Amino acid sequence: MKKILPALCTSGLLSVSPVHAATYEADVIVYGGTSAAVIAAVQVKKMGRTVIVVSPDERLGGLSAGGLGATDFGDKSVIGGLSRNFYHRIFEYYQNEEIWKWEDQEEFGKRGRGDPKTDKGETTLWVFEPRAAKSIFEDYIRDFDIPVHRKAFLNREDGVKMTNGKIDSITTLAGDTFRGKVFLDTTYEGDLMAAAGVSYTVGREGMDQYGESYAGVQTGVFHHPHNFSKLEVDPYVVPGDPSSGVLPLISTEAPGEKGSADKRVQAYNFRICMTNVEENRIPFPKPPDYDEERYELLGRVYDAGWTSTFGKFDRIPNHKTDTNNHGPVSTDYIGANYDYPEASYEERREIVEDHKNYTLGLLYYTANSERVPEEIRERMNTWGLAKDEYEESDNWTPHLYIREARRMLGKYVMTQNELTKKTSTPESVGMGSYTIDSHNTQRYITEDGEVENEGDIGVDIEPYEIAYGSLVPRKSECSNLLVTCAVSASHVAYGSIRMEPVFMILGQSAATAAVLALDKNLAVQDVPHNDLEAKLLEDKQILTFKGRIQ
Repeated sequence: MKKILPALCTSGLLSVSPVHAATYEADVIVYGGTSAAVIAAVQVKKMGRTVIVVSPDERLGGLSAGGLGATDFGDKSVIGGLSRNFYHRIFEYYQNEEIWKWEDQEEFGKRGRGDPKTDKGETTLWVFEPRAAKSIFEDYIRDFDIPVHRKAFLNREDGVKMTNGKIDSITTLAGDTFRGKVFLDTTYEGDLMAAAGVSYTVGREGMDQYGESYAGVQTGVFHHPHNFSKLEVDPYVVPGDPSSGVLPLISTEAPGEKGSADKRVQAYNFRICMTNVEENRIPFPKPPDYDEERYELLGRVYDAGWTSTFGKFDRIPNHKTDTNNHGPVSTDYIGANYDYPEASYEERREIVEDHKNYTLGLLYYTANSERVPEEIRERMNTWGLAKDEYEESDNWTPHLYIREARRMLGKYVMTQNELTKKTSTPESVGMGSYTIDSHNTQRYITEDGEVENEGDIGVDIEPYEIAYGSLVPRKSECSNLLVTCAVSASHVAYGSIRMEPVFMILGQSAATAAVLALDKNLAVQDVPHNDLEAKLLEDKQILTFKGRIQ
């Protein structure tokens, strides 16, 4: 890495104070702070090139270090390379007896442990605390001596300088400039990709666009229990009286024709780390501007007989949870994120804060409101936030789960057809295997005058290959950029690809391609797949599915 000339920054964007900015240079610039960012940087260093991570986040690792500790993996046998190494490091982390502060390792047992047939002597663990993941990502940074610039936000207005379809440099809001030969966008949002003028989309394609049966609006599809299909819940303030107004959390818009395209985005939430250890438990705080009426819909769900509040308190070590959305009204804040993908940083902060207050209010309501059955309130009050997690951010994760935002329209678009093997996938650079999974996208009023959710799908599939072309833009748009998270995929295909182990797989593969492009002085679109495949296989990436190991 080279640090070049200091310069005086006079930008006042988003209240950034004038500072003495500097210019830095490396072979590869990785923009983002996700799990894919760290893994990509490690791979660049392993291949002998210089790299800088430019991270908007202080805490590295994205959702993997932000609460998603019950890993969504599908078939673990097709997770290889550095992604598998991460989960091996998780296992090693928990071999230290001092880590087991709140329960004995024997009590936790072998929950979440990998299959010895696929681990092949390097045991993996797929459930973990946020603090464990944070530690391991920082270990990677230290072990490979990777320069990281934190809280470094790309100037999305004019911070990307390009010449003849190549990115020369990126500049942050603080005025720091990073010059490189190849750039990786590892953000969930695809911010660098968009700022570089690469084509992308937001929302859901219609069924006709790619011939996908699960595309577009999915009214009447109930693959998971996150709906009202078995409940009768009135949407109006005064039940049965539309003139009284609609309860909070319900849209008054029609859902749209089944299979039609829209710009709606599947719901975001926080993956909440809770504990039931009294000495380590913080009671759920009452958020600012708490209004019990905001959650009246949940009260009516309980009135209708729903009792599955604790269905996704997924167990992780030390008597903690990765608590996820579950049921018709839960931590998914349906409809509150539509503007997020294109929003300014300040607008995004407001959306994140709104999600936080909604979620804290939901937890507080469940623990305290008399609208909640007493037995559920009592059980809820045995849980709280973990004192020893996120100590730098008031014991609350800094990472909202951005399940989907922008998706690149790249050299190749992955669709439902590739995932279900109706269409073969060219030039594999890794595999996915998780269910085609979308969370709900809207909550509306049916023609019968009841509440319903829409957008949730869950379709089991076999492991599938992911095309190299889904990581690169069209060559005419940018020839030295690779994208690891906001990849080129339809909404349906992205529902499976968007898992953390896959993002790490794609981070390693994109970094490998970046270095090969440098070595051969090629556009990233022109990297010979034979060379890329050989290096990926050498580094234990898994590119094809050879059947389940018996």
